[in-house]
Amino acid sequence: MGLLRHRALSLLTECTGDEIWNVAHCESRGVPEAWIRELADAFESSFQRDDQTIYTDEGPINQYHGIRDIDLAIKLAGTLGIQVTAHSIAVMSRRRLVQAIKDAVSYGDDEL
Repeated sequence: MGLLRHRALSLLTECTGDEIWNVAHCESRGVPEAWIRELADAFESSFQRDDQTIYTDEGPINQYHGIRDIDLAIKLAGTLGIQVTAHSIAVMSRRRLVQAIKDAVSYGDDEL
């Protein structure tokens, strides 16, 4: 299923690289159902470092089911004609990669 460019751009602006969107949020924001089936997973906290711990409004949790917004941003990049290379994924932090995708959209680049 295709995604209109304005919808893809809107979703991309919501991505930070640090969030996990629950399925209901994805549905409410217009993420295609096929993408939800493909990207949704159960993620576990490690609790060894703060950046490896999943937090909700109620505090830290062991497990959370949803879609990492970094994965959604990479999927959106493809829809917007930007190829995200394995090298970029390996060397950039999640936040930096999302920002690089946003920058590529702004500057008309087609590869990261």
